[in-house]
Amino acid sequence: MSYLKLATSALAVTAVSATAAIAREEIRIVGSSTVFPYTQAVAEQFSNNTGAPSPIVESTGTGGGMKIFCGGVGEAHPDITGASRAMKTSEYELCQSNGVTDISEALIGFDGLSLAISRSNDFDWGLTLGEIYLALAAQVPVDGEWVDNPYTKWSEINSDLPDTEILAYGPPPTSGTRDAFVELAMHAGCEELDYVASGGFDGDWVEENCSRMRTDGPFIEAGENDNLIVQRLESDPNAVGIFGYSFLYENLDRLKGVKIEGVEPTTDSIADKSYPVSRPLYFYVKNAHRGVIPNLNEFIEEYMSEDALESGGYLSERGLVPLADDRRAALQDAILHGKQMDAPK
Repeated sequence: MSYLKLATSALAVTAVSATAAIAREEIRIVGSSTVFPYTQAVAEQFSNNTGAPSPIVESTGTGGGMKIFCGGVGEAHPDITGASRAMKTSEYELCQSNGVTDISEALIGFDGLSLAISRSNDFDWGLTLGEIYLALAAQVPVDGEWVDNPYTKWSEINSDLPDTEILAYGPPPTSGTRDAFVELAMHAGCEELDYVASGGFDGDWVEENCSRMRTDGPFIEAGENDNLIVQRLESDPNAVGIFGYSFLYENLDRLKGVKIEGVEPTTDSIADKSYPVSRPLYFYVKNAHRGVIPNLNEFIEEYMSEDALESGGYLSERGLVPLADDRRAALQDAILHGKQMDAPK
């Protein structure tokens, strides 16, 4: 085939993709259940300010959102995905292989991973990372052996804890919250244990042996809808829920946070990093859709606005811990100008 024919074919594919994208009126956003309430708030503000159709925001989980986002360019594929962790190399490569080659990465702020329990539970809850690991991990050390987790009650782990059944509702493996919880709580808790700390085990051993959540009942995967976890905690005052701080913040009238290593989850403790389980939050923009999907640029401008992102802005009022002023300014400049992200390292 001649060069001219190849060039013509490429232009035809581009034109078809652009035409398909124009056929969709609404901005489409997928991704993290943790980022969802922030994006939903921006969508509502954007629609109120402009009169444009409100973007369609779906809570698919970080991993599920990446898979959908990286599926291709055009009307059938979303414009933005939210993530409660950075894009993985494998996800970046999936995007590249499907023609999603121009992506902007926005780190919008920080969130804490919260353990929460019903306010009707009177116990003053506080756990170490090691105790969290011993309660929820598939395998733990017992009498010098690495075995399947035998613990069924909190008091079996620490006699100062309640003599109640261990029951925790948390996110599935497709969730960025699950990924972050495993890395920040489970791995760190595993490393606290004498068996691991004195055993000379390296990071690879910890990742291989300390990543699995138990499947024998005390830990229950509750899906991507964090509101369902909140409902279950209300119905069972002894159950613990695992989700982003924003959901605890929105439900403080019904739930209370569990202190971790003696620190209560608050916007201040997350911002100053004294709370040990915090993580960055992101969204990713498909730049090929800018100028094609109606109002996409204007929506991005609203997300990057001071009203949304600054300390005291409407996202911080919903629990987002904002970036420092200089980092926020750099973010706004990069995203508004469509800076292409580097490949993950």
